[in-house]
Amino acid sequence: MKKPHLMACSGATALALFAPNVFAQSSVTLYGIVDTTVRYLTNADSNNNGLVAMGEGVETPSRWGLKGSEDLGGGLSAVFRLENQFQLWSGKLDNTSNQLFQRQAYVGLSSNQYGTLTLGRQMTPFFDMMGGSFDPLTVADFWQDSWAYNPVGPFLITNSAVKYSGTFGGLEVEGMYGFGGVAGSTGENSMYGFTASYTAGPVSADIGFQQNDVSGKKFNIVNVSTVYSVTPTIKLLGGWLHSQDNTGTVDFAEQQVGAPTLIAANASPNRIDDNLYVGSTWQATAPLALTFAGYYGHARNAAMLDGGLGVGINYSATLLAEYSLSKRTEVYGSVDLTRGNGAYLLDYPGRNNQTGVAVGLRNIF
Repeated sequence: MKKPHLMACSGATALALFAPNVFAQSSVTLYGIVDTTVRYLTNADSNNNGLVAMGEGVETPSRWGLKGSEDLGGGLSAVFRLENQFQLWSGKLDNTSNQLFQRQAYVGLSSNQYGTLTLGRQMTPFFDMMGGSFDPLTVADFWQDSWAYNPVGPFLITNSAVKYSGTFGGLEVEGMYGFGGVAGSTGENSMYGFTASYTAGPVSADIGFQQNDVSGKKFNIVNVSTVYSVTPTIKLLGGWLHSQDNTGTVDFAEQQVGAPTLIAANASPNRIDDNLYVGSTWQATAPLALTFAGYYGHARNAAMLDGGLGVGINYSATLLAEYSLSKRTEVYGSVDLTRGNGAYLLDYPGRNNQTGVAVGLRNIF
């Protein structure tokens, strides 16, 4: 007489245990970019020889990654991302420390109402904003296109970091703190940064701050950027980046491959950089997009060729044309010119000017 009751209870228990697997929605996505160029560059060594080489894409390094989410109910999801960067032309990891997931490796929780909290190795809020919306070349790969970002270059990705991001109407905010991991000194080798952007009609504006500690010495950067959509196909961009470095890393970060040797003792203890940029993007036709970007930089108290400290000015201009063969594949070409003086002479292998011409192929999957 009791068997039907026991069977019903057992069935109800089984259904309860099985229910989370039935109703929870989860997904894992494999994604990536494969991108490379063939490029000619003038004054590429100390003898001012030209160079033809295969290398990174003008805008996007090659990468692959895994990202996933699991619906926990009530608008809450568990999320993760693992992202690698590699050299397409050689097949090697694109870093010197053999990190498998150089770009990102994090796990977190995301709420439809309250935003997203993630933990792990992550891109800084500054990198998210400039690479996503506010720089015309999305923080490009060639030195001649991205030297203005070299002061913050070593600090664009942070280990052991907790990050919050949220969108509230037209306001988007991000904040991040990186744990230094030094016993007895919670601030040493730590970082913190935040950005806030607001969109109102055709105008978007962003402001941000980031500070890194390197063995007790500080690096910080302030950025103000804006984008104006003239039409749905034409955008104008501009911004200002101000950085101050007491760590001695920026002088080295500004140098391109083959530049004169700089010894640590000659690095500036208080380098200050102000960089301005303007640009535009134009979707000329359905398959053809044109981008222009111009950068101007002024360095103070920077390392000089003679071993002292001084000022320098650098400027560059880039024109990029992209032609889509499909939704996922495009060919492109770029021309860039750059020139520097003063402290920037330390950053060129030969003469203080270079011209680059590149053609590339990109597939997004």
